[in-house]
Amino acid sequence: MTDTLLKILIADDEPLAAERLQMLLARLEGVNLVGTAHDGESAVRMAEALQPDLVLLDIAMPGLDGIEVARALSRQAQSPAVVFVTAFDQFAVAAFDVAAIDYLMKPVDADRLGRSIERARAYLDSRAQQPPPTAAPDTSPWLEEFWASDLSGLVRISACDIDRVTAERDYMRLHVGKRSWLIHHSMTALEEGLSPELFVRLHRSAIVRRDFIAGFSRNSSGRWIARLADGNEQPVGRLYADQVRAIAGR
Repeated sequence: MTDTLLKILIADDEPLAAERLQMLLARLEGVNLVGTAHDGESAVRMAEALQPDLVLLDIAMPGLDGIEVARALSRQAQSPAVVFVTAFDQFAVAAFDVAAIDYLMKPVDADRLGRSIERARAYLDSRAQQPPPTAAPDTSPWLEEFWASDLSGLVRISACDIDRVTAERDYMRLHVGKRSWLIHHSMTALEEGLSPELFVRLHRSAIVRRDFIAGFSRNSSGRWIARLADGNEQPVGRLYADQVRAIAGR
């Protein structure tokens, strides 16, 4: 793959957006645009016929949307790499759930597209060097990572690195050291998705990593307070007092 042309298929229902991608690709070396699809169904058909290495895929399209197209492509014998190109940032988590290589926001920057192309090339090279799997590996039932937006684009956050989660209306804030990111999730879904061996819910609006808890104390009204490793304190909700006793072995 390193020494060959990277075959690319564009799938975008907006003619101007597709034309911009075509112009940007024309400036890059080592790529070959093999076709342009303008809806989800034609994107799947063209991918089957043309066997592209990479699909630059819009999400909001008539018929099959980009997420559905990516799922269909993943079932092909030699599935192409997928980079989403969209005007909407709220689909980031769903995009990486279908193993997208990257997620570009419109209007696409030339340098950013170039980095995505190289990322796809590296992914395809790595995949080509891997031996075929002999058996399906065991998969964890728990959430292992999150993707959140920041000023540079998207950042991957490993679940085991999260110190605590706090609720902010319809969003959850993931705290990692001195930094934090907002994701669109519910506290209940996170409680069900995070491993109970690693995390414990202490309040209706707070989940804390177990080894981030330094100790417990009571306030003047007798309510439990969790002392955290960073020096902060987290009140324990009355409904979650049993969690304190379970952690302390009482």
